[in-house]
Amino acid sequence: MNRQIIATDNAPKAIGPYSQAVAANGFLFTSGQLPIDPATGQLVTGTIEEQAHQVFKNLSAIAKSAGAGLADAVKTTVFLSDINNFKAVNAVYDQYFTEPFPARSAFQVGALPLNAAIEVEAVFQLPS
Repeated sequence: MNRQIIATDNAPKAIGPYSQAVAANGFLFTSGQLPIDPATGQLVTGTIEEQAHQVFKNLSAIAKSAGAGLADAVKTTVFLSDINNFKAVNAVYDQYFTEPFPARSAFQVGALPLNAAIEVEAVFQLPS
């Protein structure tokens, strides 16, 4: 398998033994992105909307570093610490993704790293 590790300073460094993303066979697989500001390395606190914006900026930076963009996303998975934030996250999501939207799953989890309210991972089809 031909795979390439993708890393950028424009997204947070991994907080564990994993890569920001891996490109393989024409696809980019990102690790879950938390609302961490890459400039400070700190979790963005505040509203779920503020946290969601940071997550999508991080995903965008990783995609860009691999030669893709959010429009190339084919699947996203949204992890929420509170499913009641689903509607608010949808409103932010709609600002970053356009039709045709990627496939998506979203669900509540017991807890997220660093007590974040949201984490999102994505799969992108890399441009040929």
